[in-house]
Amino acid sequence: MEQLKIKTVSSLEKCFFDERIDDKTEKREFTIFKNEPLTFQVIYTNTLKTKPILRAAVRLSGSLAQYATVRQVVHIPSMQPMNQNFQEGAYLRREPGMYPDLLRPLHYNDGTMLPMNRLRALFVEVRLPEDFSAGEYDLSVKIDTESEPRVCGETSVSVKVLDVCLPPQELIHTEWLYTDCIANHYGVKAFSEKHWSLIESFIKTAVDNGINMILTPVFTPELDTYVGGERLTTQLVDISLGDDGRYIFGFEKLHRWIDMCERLGVKYYEIPHFFTQWGAAHAPKIIVKVKGRKRKYFGWHTDSAGEEYADFLSQFIPALVGEFKRRGVDKNCYYHVSDEPHLPDLEQYKRCKELIAPYLEGYHIIDALSDYEFYESGALDKPVPATKAIAPFIEHKVEGLWAYYCQSGTAVSDRFFSMPLWRTRILGVQLYLYDIEGFLHWGYNFYNNKYSYDVIDPFGDSSGEYFVASGDTYLVYPGNDGTAWGSLRLNAMREAMEDIRALKLYESLFGREAAKALVMEGTDGRLDFLHYPQSAEYILGLREKIYKAAESVSVD
Repeated sequence: MEQLKIKTVSSLEKCFFDERIDDKTEKREFTIFKNEPLTFQVIYTNTLKTKPILRAAVRLSGSLAQYATVRQVVHIPSMQPMNQNFQEGAYLRREPGMYPDLLRPLHYNDGTMLPMNRLRALFVEVRLPEDFSAGEYDLSVKIDTESEPRVCGETSVSVKVLDVCLPPQELIHTEWLYTDCIANHYGVKAFSEKHWSLIESFIKTAVDNGINMILTPVFTPELDTYVGGERLTTQLVDISLGDDGRYIFGFEKLHRWIDMCERLGVKYYEIPHFFTQWGAAHAPKIIVKVKGRKRKYFGWHTDSAGEEYADFLSQFIPALVGEFKRRGVDKNCYYHVSDEPHLPDLEQYKRCKELIAPYLEGYHIIDALSDYEFYESGALDKPVPATKAIAPFIEHKVEGLWAYYCQSGTAVSDRFFSMPLWRTRILGVQLYLYDIEGFLHWGYNFYNNKYSYDVIDPFGDSSGEYFVASGDTYLVYPGNDGTAWGSLRLNAMREAMEDIRALKLYESLFGREAAKALVMEGTDGRLDFLHYPQSAEYILGLREKIYKAAESVSVD
């Protein structure tokens, strides 16, 4: 029997086909809190003179085996690994090629392939039940062809489970879910039973990874759509126009949506923008049944500040809020005016905001807004600035501040294929340090090209036809089994959310100033959204310090 080269490494590694296994740092000892997943990678290389491609079984053993799942790390093509004009900060590679990202369930009867002289990776995830006991545990991963010529490799890890739990997630985290992209990819009718099943899978994967707010399409979101164009109708609220000119609303699908979200653990609901993107000039597409026939009643042809749309909003918003009140979730709903307005749009934005504000008094209105002068005008109480432009908002101590990033033009944290995973995960430390209330990103599953002229295949086109750098448009893949398949980047985002919770735990034990001091250890004296430690070791070391501190208190 011949032996594979095999070892375990951190979840923050990205292992390319052409890299050497000997250059990767092994990690075999892990500590976790009782209620946090453990993730790591098993990497292996077949350098033996056997058949060029072998099929091998993957087997788990040890005290944690029943709680573990294994997925294959799959390389995805990237023709645009970085934005052509924005190339600051750390990148692993800068040229088109194949990049490790997709986490795909094992096939070949829970097996993997052993191509010659290629570094491959398995992604191992352990999720423990709530009543699991603290202690020392082990987990082994064996790769075995189980037939001649026999090739075998095995590695193991030891895991310390602390008798301490992370506190609940406080940060509000939304990654925009596009139900139309799900329907388009799978070729199903909007809100058919199959569509509902697919949506549920995508939301479950989101919640399992620290996303607790879901974009809820009470009408079809008019996002990233060319002027005059439209996306597949995905409107939860049925609307009819009565003979008396009053609107009649049907909320059956919305209630089903809320039922589903509550069952899956969603806490917050994000309502689409009441006005079109980048200027708020028009209404979104809204389908209304008139005399028994469905019509595109509002849309690009509608003046956003016109009397007809204003009359509709005066009826629709109170009715919508009333339904949320009946379900007891109204205070967990967040509303939008228009996405990414700029200073020249200020007066138009104010006019539109004034149309909806009287019906949303006491509720949250947020928008991606990075111009501090725009915010200073008083047009919006709760801005969501880009991390590359957030400094003046922090300096002026804006309360309840949110953040987002998109097509990063500086060295900020982001999620491109070409970036090291520590550059994605450092976001959690930054959000904690600056006491950010919520984080927003536009691309959980955007499977369209720029302005949604056409759909794309995310397995073959990771940049939306050169729209953005690979990785900006989505975190999950539409699996052929009808489930949302995750990615290395999604896992790094989940870990970022857990870093915040770990720091909150440390803060509860030792105070916020002590937690901030802990964050600053190992830095050059500053840490903000543009400057931060440039290594995985900083993040892993920070977590180890928190584990030791929490363990010492629990033992005492």
